[in-house]
Amino acid sequence: MSNWEFWSPYMRAWRRTWNRDMTRLRSRFYAYLDMLIFDHGFFRYVYPNRFKVTDQVERQNHPTPFGVALAARRGIKTIINLRGGNDLGSYLLSKAACQRHGITLVDLKTYSRRLPDKELIRQAKKVFDEVEYPVLLHCKSGADRAGLMSALFLILHEGRPVAEAKKQLNWRFGHVRQTNTGILDAFLEAYEEANRKKPIDFMTWVEEEYDPAAINKAYKSSRWINFIYDRILRRE
Repeated sequence: MSNWEFWSPYMRAWRRTWNRDMTRLRSRFYAYLDMLIFDHGFFRYVYPNRFKVTDQVERQNHPTPFGVALAARRGIKTIINLRGGNDLGSYLLSKAACQRHGITLVDLKTYSRRLPDKELIRQAKKVFDEVEYPVLLHCKSGADRAGLMSALFLILHEGRPVAEAKKQLNWRFGHVRQTNTGILDAFLEAYEEANRKKPIDFMTWVEEEYDPAAINKAYKSSRWINFIYDRILRRE
């Protein structure tokens, strides 16, 4: 058991002592403490890892309340949170900030170290088709899940080729494909390979040919890079 796994139950118990009423000054104080220290929010104040995907879509790391205010000034109408709803101070503060600034918050739980299942891909397509634009996509660091969903937006909503879309999974955003997060690259490359053999629409491939077990079996990552990425940097 890692140190992180050991402390998680204690952190959840601690959060339950303050996160049920965010109107209280004490709750907001602890939420900021949780965000800045335990969720590494200090670094997100320094570097938001924000990039444009298209004129209507941005991607970045988890926005602080100040980051939400800046997004509102830029005209953002919807924020898609790829971490899912949770009890973290980061989430509670950004949720409250969205309410203050009239931004719609959509929670779409996504994973960085496992293949997206068919239902998640369907949900993503539905969200992209229905939300009000401009949109800001975010995960914790803005690297892996934000990269995958930016790529899916380009494929599913914009009709862009996968060769273009997969550039959203790139080291310049903080994505390292040699780690377990490289399974996201393998997902898009599996479609490319199938499409080369026999042209097929992306969603048709997802519904009829997508084989997560085969992709997982073929994918290999670097143990030592995983150790740095997961245990030292504690990337989510």
